[in-house]
Amino acid sequence: MIDLHFHSTKSDGTIAPRELALLGKEQGLSAMVLTDHDTLSGAEEFINAATELGIRAISGVELSADVPGKTVHLLGYGVDINNKPLNEALEKIRNGRKIRNNEILAKLVKYGCFITMNEVAEFAGDKDLIARPHFAAALIKKGYASSKNDAFARYLGRGGIAYADRYRLSPAEAINLIHAAGGVVSLAHPYQIGYSTYELHDFIDELVNLGLDGIETYYSHHSFDMLNDYKAQCYKHNIIPTGGSDFHGENSTNIKLGVGTGSLNVPDSSFDSILDRINLRKKYTSYLSENY
Repeated sequence: MIDLHFHSTKSDGTIAPRELALLGKEQGLSAMVLTDHDTLSGAEEFINAATELGIRAISGVELSADVPGKTVHLLGYGVDINNKPLNEALEKIRNGRKIRNNEILAKLVKYGCFITMNEVAEFAGDKDLIARPHFAAALIKKGYASSKNDAFARYLGRGGIAYADRYRLSPAEAINLIHAAGGVVSLAHPYQIGYSTYELHDFIDELVNLGLDGIETYYSHHSFDMLNDYKAQCYKHNIIPTGGSDFHGENSTNIKLGVGTGSLNVPDSSFDSILDRINLRKKYTSYLSENY
């Protein structure tokens, strides 16, 4: 059993990277990838802890990309955590998040939700990576929202009164950055984009042409029909069916590491295929550098 998608206190999770490795060991996981939003700051700590515990682990990151009117999440696996262009892009994204946070706070106060950034930061493990789930937690604590879903529906999500956009990459930019850093790219939880089935298939075609390496097929909230559809898309394009719980610790609703809502079972072959593709990319890059 493996988990290739979860978050720590370095982004919007509530459990530290090392503690996640320990929890994974308790859950009997054989391979894990920490995929914090827009940061690799927890990767080394997590990989070292997991390796000590006999768990296979590589670096990971979750990037947000923009398409017209929608947001796409892309998972990068096996990137060089010291890659300069990737880290510069991540820094630019994080700075954009800080600008958005100030805009969200101003809108919340304007509409009568009197919270401070310090109150929001109480819920962030890394004070430099405050995200919308932390705003949601503060809104719940102050009685302005009844749940995370309520906070996003009324205030923080697209269409909410305090919604603010932020700097994001295009899908092409995100894919190119991850590839240049030696990694492979998987489309995370495709249904969340909001496309119809036919629109999603067309979009996957576009991403494959840009270099997409996989689709998150096994996921906590995927229906049986989604699972089969994403498997078929992977087969069609000869890309990797990846999977993960999207566990966020206490910020997750009825989701557990490794098993999601209880029935998640990501096959070990997904991790093996990722490693194979990473090694293939290294060989190709080496060949190009030696011959051109």
